[in-house]
Amino acid sequence: MDIRFYLSLFLRRLHWFLLFLIIGSALGLTLAKVLPPVYVAKARLLMESEQIPGDLAASTVQTEATEQMEIIQQRILTRDTLLDLANRLNIYAGAPHMSPQSTPADTIVNDMRKRIAITTTGGNTGSRNPVRATLVAVSFEAPTGELAATVTNELVTRILREDVAMRTGSARQTLEFFEQEVSRLDAELTTRGGAILTFQEANQETLPDSLEFRRAQQTAGQARLLQMDRDAALLAERRRGVVAQQAAAEEADTAVGAVDRTQEQRQLQTLRDDLARADAILSPENPRRKLLQTQVDALAAVVAAQSEQRGVARNGVMGGAFVAQLGEIDAQLAFLDEQKLQVQAELARLQTTIEATPGNAIALDTLQRDYANVRAQYDLAVANRARAETGDVIETLAKGQRISVIEQAVVPASPDRPNRKLIAAAGVGGGLFMGLAMVILLELLNKGIRRPADLNSALGITPFATLPYFRTTEEKWRRRVIIYGVLGALLVGIPIGIWALDTYYMPLDLIIDGLGRRIGLASLTPTSLTSAHTTAFA
Repeated sequence: MDIRFYLSLFLRRLHWFLLFLIIGSALGLTLAKVLPPVYVAKARLLMESEQIPGDLAASTVQTEATEQMEIIQQRILTRDTLLDLANRLNIYAGAPHMSPQSTPADTIVNDMRKRIAITTTGGNTGSRNPVRATLVAVSFEAPTGELAATVTNELVTRILREDVAMRTGSARQTLEFFEQEVSRLDAELTTRGGAILTFQEANQETLPDSLEFRRAQQTAGQARLLQMDRDAALLAERRRGVVAQQAAAEEADTAVGAVDRTQEQRQLQTLRDDLARADAILSPENPRRKLLQTQVDALAAVVAAQSEQRGVARNGVMGGAFVAQLGEIDAQLAFLDEQKLQVQAELARLQTTIEATPGNAIALDTLQRDYANVRAQYDLAVANRARAETGDVIETLAKGQRISVIEQAVVPASPDRPNRKLIAAAGVGGGLFMGLAMVILLELLNKGIRRPADLNSALGITPFATLPYFRTTEEKWRRRVIIYGVLGALLVGIPIGIWALDTYYMPLDLIIDGLGRRIGLASLTPTSLTSAHTTAFA
């Protein structure tokens, strides 16, 4: 290998090497100088478990720790919350390019989301892995350490406030739900109980609980009706016997005739004969006639009394004892007929109620089943309300799962980014690499003959001597002026141009970040804020 030859080639292309070295070094050193410092303040939080054992008094908020933290994070990163935070803490007061008056709200919101980092680690990572403590790291990036610490502590305060509001609100909503459910079921119980009472009052005689009693009444009524039929038959038989007995007695009286007349009857006949003769010769006002009439009337009363005692009336008419006996029998028969009508009506009513009982039993069973279902729901709602009240007290006293602060955010002593030494070294190293690559590329593309060995290898001839190309003094100076002028212009112009862009147009970190997103890269520089918003759940 001809080292001297390659060294001469390198020296011949030295201006290209210096050009790229100056460009890379200028870019690296300028970026290291111009890029703004980024301070990151961090706070650490711990998600504590319930303070009271769940088997003694369980909280009604059953949100898992990482899920709860994710919900809180999404609430904090909402548009209204971030805009309020930026305006209240004057986060963009010292950034003219991001002033709240001239910058769209969407740009501010996106930038805030990039600066905020909430990382959750630990917790229940799987059924086979042990449960670890759930830790939350909160950080914020800002151009000053004081602003980074202030915003981070404000984020921590909001996280704690959201945690308390979410848990107490959930417990309160649970309690209110079961209170409303208990009130609703209580009203429904009252309504269904009233419906059962109304149905029972409207169907008192056809309810299934009195069916056996009504069947017993029906059996007793049927037995009573049979007994009345037997009593009526006996009374009818008795009446026929009395009538036959009286008829036999009348026939006996007719046959005996006057032979069986008593002394009073014969005296009464004699007095009546004397009264008849006196009426023929005396006037009605005659004292003798009046005396005879008085004697006839008195004796007639005695004879009539005697006839009643024997049960025989004058002129074939029934006596008083017979008439009374027949009247008593007829009255008993009429009473039995009236009682039979009443018993038959009662039996018909009982039969109607017995036939209606199965349908009413089904309807009543449906009402009672619905009432029992509502009652079971009511008892369950009352028990759940009691548990909800306990859970509400637990959350109100902060005895359930909660987030506590382990370490508050403090003002960082030094910026987290950029690493100026690394950026400067990367610029110089990149310039060196690009310069060497350019020299090598130019030599590989150059196919000309530059030494005797090239003549021998290309043309197959061996020269006696070779003469190099000699430049004139004017050509040398012209070439040097062009090279040094371009290098000087780049050495001075690149820093000035970068400074002008950063000062008068837009900060370099935003320009580089925008370029990175346009070409599909997440970030082009270590200072890009795109990677600041990370949330990990282990």
